[in-house]
Amino acid sequence: MIAFVSGPVAAVAPGTAVIEVGGVGLALQCTPNTIAGLRVGEQSRLATSLVVREDSLTLYGFADDDERQTFELLQTASGVGPRLAQAMLAVHSPDALRLAIAQGDEKALTAVPGIGKRGAQKLLLELKDRLGAPVGAVPAQGPATGPAPWRDQLHSALVGLGYAPREAEDAVTAVTPEAEAQQKPDIALLLRAALRTLNRTR
Repeated sequence: MIAFVSGPVAAVAPGTAVIEVGGVGLALQCTPNTIAGLRVGEQSRLATSLVVREDSLTLYGFADDDERQTFELLQTASGVGPRLAQAMLAVHSPDALRLAIAQGDEKALTAVPGIGKRGAQKLLLELKDRLGAPVGAVPAQGPATGPAPWRDQLHSALVGLGYAPREAEDAVTAVTPEAEAQQKPDIALLLRAALRTLNRTR
């Protein structure tokens, strides 16, 4: 098993990062939050999980070991594959997922694309004793006191993809109405919408 990869970031794209390890570029599937923390040319260390299929080997990358472990535990539930587990981590941090499971919060799970009400109920039952209790403080959902967190995440992700800060800011502004229409902004969807905006202006 490949536990982690370490090396300079060779490239980033929506959903994928390439890390150079010993002269070889390894492509890793990552959440927008993980990609937002990467910069081309800078050193990076990502925890990894290798998913083996008959026709493919896919390496998933994570900001830390906790995310990787949560990714693997989520897949112990029936019907949860690597793509859905990654989507859950794109919307919620590991601690937020642990809290949602512990509190039986269906709404938090249905915020993940691909999970409906029945699926959420099933996951709450199956994962109840598997993820454990939250290990850190999970920010309470309350009135925003500053810029929305999704704005910083989206801006960082666009800059990490090579866009100028000004271009990134314009794209964030362009998708703000779409974000505000969502109860819990989906960074992955907003990133794709922002990229479409940037492609139209180039």
